[in-house]
Amino acid sequence: MSTIPTTPTRPQLDSQALFNIPNQLTSLRLMLSIVLFVTIPLGYYLASTILFCVAAGTDWLDGYYARKYGQVTTLGRILDPFVDKIIICGTFIMLCAVPNSLVIPGLPGLPGSGIESWMAVVVMGRELLVTTLRSFLEGEGRDFSAQWSGKIKMGFQCMAVIWSLVALQYQPSELPEWIARGLPIAAWLAVISTVYSGVIYVFAAIKILSEKK
Repeated sequence: MSTIPTTPTRPQLDSQALFNIPNQLTSLRLMLSIVLFVTIPLGYYLASTILFCVAAGTDWLDGYYARKYGQVTTLGRILDPFVDKIIICGTFIMLCAVPNSLVIPGLPGLPGSGIESWMAVVVMGRELLVTTLRSFLEGEGRDFSAQWSGKIKMGFQCMAVIWSLVALQYQPSELPEWIARGLPIAAWLAVISTVYSGVIYVFAAIKILSEKK
């Protein structure tokens, strides 16, 4: 009696693509961000630093893996930037809510984390703007790929977050001066790169809209 070879059904193939390694890493990053939003308000700054570093590492890893092994999926294209925005915007919000306890000579009134509330607004505003532009342009069938300025911006934002979390691990009287002096610099670099990236994306959108299909 001959047997008929079995092949994966369409739902099975879709399921395999849905739960590929890049998407699993992105889902892990989302779960880590939720835990991070609990540890920061509780004052577990060392744990928060480790969580954020691991989450940021998976952001690079899932993109690299997806491109190298051809596992780029529609779900990944939607989920990856969404999770990026959740962890960056959420962490900035959590940090600007840290009570004032970090005293830096010559910088009175600086928030405990070095991240001020308006900085979090700038970060969120840029992300909302770029997301709106991308949704509109891609809905029109236009290509609105990521710019290098966005990657640079992400790097400076991560640096500011990590610097802030490291600073919060010290008592104000024990805070090393180089960390204290570098914290506002890291925060401002994050803000400036965020604004610069937003401007680059706006000009890119204007250029695309001015072109005929």
